[in-house]
Amino acid sequence: MARRAKNSKLDSSTARDKLERRGKPHYHNVKSGIHLGYRRDKSDVGKWVMRYMLDGAYVVETLDQLPDDVEDANGKTILDFDQACDFVRTTATNRQNPNASKRVGPYTVSDALDDYLEERTEKGKSVSDSKNRIEVLIKPVLGKIVAEKLTADQIKKWHRDLAKQPTRRRTRKGEEQKFGTVPNDEEAIRRRRATSNRTLTVLKAALNHAFKDSKLSSDVAWRRVEPFEAVEVARIRYLTTKESKALIDACEGDFKNLVIAALQTGARYSELARLVVSDFNPDTGTLSIAKSKSGKSRHIVLPDEGVTFFKSLTDGKHARDILLSKAGEGTWKDSHQMRPIAEACERAKITPAISFHILRHTWASLAVMNGVPLLVVAKNLGHADTRMVEKHYGHMSKDHFADAIRTGAPTFGVNA
Repeated sequence: MARRAKNSKLDSSTARDKLERRGKPHYHNVKSGIHLGYRRDKSDVGKWVMRYMLDGAYVVETLDQLPDDVEDANGKTILDFDQACDFVRTTATNRQNPNASKRVGPYTVSDALDDYLEERTEKGKSVSDSKNRIEVLIKPVLGKIVAEKLTADQIKKWHRDLAKQPTRRRTRKGEEQKFGTVPNDEEAIRRRRATSNRTLTVLKAALNHAFKDSKLSSDVAWRRVEPFEAVEVARIRYLTTKESKALIDACEGDFKNLVIAALQTGARYSELARLVVSDFNPDTGTLSIAKSKSGKSRHIVLPDEGVTFFKSLTDGKHARDILLSKAGEGTWKDSHQMRPIAEACERAKITPAISFHILRHTWASLAVMNGVPLLVVAKNLGHADTRMVEKHYGHMSKDHFADAIRTGAPTFGVNA
């Protein structure tokens, strides 16, 4: 049974009788893009109204079923508030997603995971990591279980077992999955537990989404499952300024420009690959990131050196040209950066070799150590607040606290 909605203005005939008589309905939010409305015009006859988003615009329909203003609800021709919410939720959802009503059988964990990914995709949010965890680590074990029957014990066992599995190694498509060794030392166990926790977070997010949409009647099962404690140790690797210069010198051609751009901005590889000439504003010295991992846009403020560098990239190009192009292929695609960064690390004698993402950590780490406030670093990186920056880079600024206090704290001319 779906959890009951609350609305003190609409959930009883007594409350509805006090509402202003008007043509415009009084609405209750049933779920995202779907509303139940109630109106009573001058004729003094109450009506339930359904409003839902379809193809970018709201559709409003008056229900044939009447509210229980005069007669008791019968669940068919007369609906109370809860029954009307259920009817509108089901009817509007089917109108919005006609294929959803074709689902056969009970609502499974796999269905909840699919719905979660679909909503994140519609909102323009990154789903690649979540999708991989879902397909590889969650569905094979829990996917076929009816979501309403999923128990805390089942989730706990899956969570513990996942932490004991060996690491998965990169495997060619079509080949049998390759595995590393089973974690047997303290650091390996910590890493596997951290991975298990992050995957648990994805599962909980999907189940919470289903619960919020009233597809599940309770969230007790997964709320009882606690993640492993003290395993999320932020160990961020970064290059020193000397190592960064050595890496730049070891790079060649278009990849060298890509590396310099990463070190000047702290932007993600995918963000850099999507840049066009018009994203760079030489007047303000900023770079526009139209779509980030969170789905939101932002502007990266560039240092003087960065402004000069990006100006050199735009010479002779048109506004819609790719800013950081790849010779012979146009744009940098997924995994194109992996081999050249490994080869550059070998030439620069950077051991062990870094991934391209470490350049983002390098920008943030060096910026913090140079005294850039955490909030400023967070905004340039595209974080809504400083929590992630404090977690990963906050300790790097501690050495500068004393200098900052001694420089900026008030003095009163007191002589000891």
